[in-house]
Order: sequence, then structure tokens, then C-alpha cells
Amino acid sequence: MRRLLIALPLLFAGIAPAQSQVSVGISVSMPGIDIGINLPTYPQLVPVPGYPVYYDPRGSANYFFYDGLYWAYRNDNWYASSWYNGPWRGVVRESVPFYVLRVPVRYYRQPPPYFRGWRADAPPRWGEHWGPEWESKHRDWDHWDHQRTPKRAPLPAYQHNYPGKHYPHEVEKQRDLEARNYHYQPHEPEAQQHAPKSSAERPSQGKGDGGHQAAGAEKHERKDSKNQERKEAQHGHEGG
Repeated sequence: MRRLLIALPLLFAGIAPAQSQVSVGISVSMPGIDIGINLPTYPQLVPVPGYPVYYDPRGSANYFFYDGLYWAYRNDNWYASSWYNGPWRGVVRESVPFYVLRVPVRYYRQPPPYFRGWRADAPPRWGEHWGPEWESKHRDWDHWDHQRTPKRAPLPAYQHNYPGKHYPHEVEKQRDLEARNYHYQPHEPEAQQHAPKSSAERPSQGKGDGGHQAAGAEKHERKDSKNQERKEAQHGHEGG
């Protein structure tokens, strides 16, 4: 019995870290994460001078808009959403666009303690904070040709019409509204991965690629038929 009592704590000690790792993995990868940002109305976003990024100067969160998506930094994690109040998706630090990471420290409205002592007019020291492994894979992330900085993406102004209780929390409804009102396409692969697809880009049920190919073939057949009729009419006119 004594041996059993000693073995049980050791058994559960080995299980607990595994459960913790699973919980963290799920919270980062699933949509709809509550990150503590609850805006009653659309934020007053202002351009960050010299950067293709917007920020909320009146907000109390590290909140940005870049390449068609909202970006938030909280508890040393990055999140992205196509709507101003979520639902949010966790973004691994290796996939956060460089232009978001380059935003100077002074535009973080809720800077974490480890930002203290860093230059306000320079980006956070991500390499120093996240360690040499991240830095070795992202060398010169804070150096770029300022003359080739991309233009800012247009703000999705239609979302002004959905404050408070009118806000669409359902992802499908958000996608439908976005497809009708916001036609900007992200250019960064990281942003494209987290941006919702419009209904036009989603394959029709039961068709797939074969349905698109059949529709294309039918279109070409109609075109060929019209060309043939035109040729026959032209030959008939010349023979007459």
C-alpha cells in the first residue's frame, strides 16, 4: 500500500504538464478567443506616421489595423480578426507581419512591463524578448526600405453600422457582410491565412473543382458554337 501511495503522486505529476500543454494549444488555435477587448462602438483609428498601420489612440489596449485585419497584443500573444471586436484568432509569433512588429513602442496603449527602458520611437525588442531562436529566423526584421512601404489598407468603414447589440458575433454573418461591403484582399500571406473567404471564393456544395471545370467547358462550347454559326453565315453570304 505504501508503494502505491508513493507511485500515485508521481503518476499524476507526469500527467499534469501534458494536460496544461493541450489546453494552451487549443486556446491559441481556436477562433472566438476572449482576450478582454470589448468595444461598444467602432474605434477611432489613426494612422501610425510612416507605417501602413493604424492604432487606437483613445483605447486602452495594444490594438492595431494592418492589411485588412485588426491585430491585438495581449499577455505576450498576438491575435487577429477581420472585425473590430472579434472573434479573435491566436497568431503564432513567427507569423505576425513584420510591419505590425515594427510599430514603435509609443503606440502601444497598454505596454507590458518588459517594454520599460526601450526607446519610444523604435519597435519593441522582439529578438531580445523572444530569444535567439526567434531572432535567428527573423534577421533584419526591423530593417526595410522606407521608400517601398506599402499603402495602408482602407478601413472597413461599414462596421460603424454595427455597434453594441447590433454587432454580428456569428462568423458566417461576418463573412457575408464583409463579402458585400469590403473588397480589399490582403497581400501578406499571414494576413491571407487569417482573413475569411468570401462566398464567391468558397466552393459550391456538391460541385468542387469539377463543377467549375464543367461550367467553364460549357461556356467555351457556347462560344465555339457562336463562332461556327458566324462562319457558316459568312460562307453562305459569299456563295450567294
